[in-house]
Amino acid sequence: MIAYITRRLITSVFLICVVATLIFLAVHLLPGNPAEVLLSGGGSSSPSEESIEELSSELGLDEPLAVQYRDYLGGRILGDLGDSYQSGTSVSADIKERLPWTLELLAAAGIIAIAVGIPLGLIAALNRGGIVDSVISGMASVGISIPVFVVGIMLVYIFALQLRWLPSGGYVGLFEEPAQHLQNLILPAASIAVDLAAVVALMTRSATSDVLGQDWVRTARSKGLPRRKILARHVVRNAMNPVITVIGLRLGALLGGTVLVESVFTWPGLSSLLVEAANQRDYLVVQGIVLVIASLFILLNLLVDIAYSVLDPRVARD
Repeated sequence: MIAYITRRLITSVFLICVVATLIFLAVHLLPGNPAEVLLSGGGSSSPSEESIEELSSELGLDEPLAVQYRDYLGGRILGDLGDSYQSGTSVSADIKERLPWTLELLAAAGIIAIAVGIPLGLIAALNRGGIVDSVISGMASVGISIPVFVVGIMLVYIFALQLRWLPSGGYVGLFEEPAQHLQNLILPAASIAVDLAAVVALMTRSATSDVLGQDWVRTARSKGLPRRKILARHVVRNAMNPVITVIGLRLGALLGGTVLVESVFTWPGLSSLLVEAANQRDYLVVQGIVLVIASLFILLNLLVDIAYSVLDPRVARD
């Protein structure tokens, strides 16, 4: 187990270095001088040669490419993502301030999706081919097909504008007003959770149906073991491996796709900072956020692999 986790950890660190390298190359392969692009505001003005040279020197763009890469990668390894050109503040500090809000949003969405998706998937599998199975599968298919921002707008219209049960957006600190904070969190988290819960329900249904068809399940039933005991101790545990994999992958994908949700609900997370930086052409901030999101995606996959190996020790022995 330890050797398996060590291998996966080394692989994850290598992948993060690869991602950082690709981000570095993407900037330097773009046509034109990045300093000129920054000063010109994307072409809206014409900066002087002196100002371009000064900013190029400040950003280290006048150094050889190998030196730039060494400084870039070394800084990223140490957690230094540079300073924002627009605000002059540390990119790392800006990300540390916004990242917890995005992670809170994803964690809440994950909890909702798991609490809803797994029970529905189990119910559908236990009633496979029946009306209940058809209803749950149909609802899950609809949930997957609706874009997340459409779900968000629908939830705002129903629960904020019509029923007036929840606020339509905004953010209040958890320790300032806990009740208001949770109210503001429900709708954006639910918007993300709809797609994830639908995927989890379908995967749970499929995996559980496959396990229920195994010979050893029929043998356990023939020996007179209670159905609840068979489900709790054997079926569910064996069916959870693909479900955990899907949850990890979908959460990682949603990490980079919360832009629209945060925009709809004015949630001050990492994605909204990414949009602001892109509009201001603050490339150091954009690079830093992309690197952090990619690293978190890799970390989620690492955690999924570890959980997979815990549920099925045979994975660690392969």
